[in-house]
Amino acid sequence: MKTISVPEKEQLSFGTQSILESVEKKMGKIPNLYATIGYSSSALKSMLETEASLAHDSSFTAKEREAINLIVSQVNECDYCLAAHTTLAKMRGFTEEDTLEIRKGSFSEVKLDAAIKLAHSIANNKGNAGNGALENFFNAGYDEKALVELTALVALRSFTNYVFANTQIPIDFPLAQAI
Repeated sequence: MKTISVPEKEQLSFGTQSILESVEKKMGKIPNLYATIGYSSSALKSMLETEASLAHDSSFTAKEREAINLIVSQVNECDYCLAAHTTLAKMRGFTEEDTLEIRKGSFSEVKLDAAIKLAHSIANNKGNAGNGALENFFNAGYDEKALVELTALVALRSFTNYVFANTQIPIDFPLAQAI
């Protein structure tokens, strides 16, 4: 089988290089997964624009989005995204114990728990959340906008999970604790 390597910035298109330079300024590094997605400038640009759009006028805080990222990455068994989003979740105020609880599919805060359970159900059931998870989500106080945004977050994180699954590039974040 062909081994996929993380490209050097110079190996990528000028458009991708420009995007990755912005990522590096913001994050202080270019994550291996972003560089690898950069083989396709349009895929990288679309991913980053979607992430930025979902952060702008979102039903979810940055901390809540990290919880959704964690549960989806757990369902998809993506070691890269679990490592990256555990690191980011801790930067957003979650403890190590919180990240493990989220990855196990629940959380002590009722409203966030409903979002985690819905994200888990969507990711685990190929998009079909099931009436119970949806009802719980709406009963927790979320609306249709939040449902669409959560579905977009699940799809976006699944994309990065799938890129890692098919490339197995080196993980450049501290590994997440196994559960």
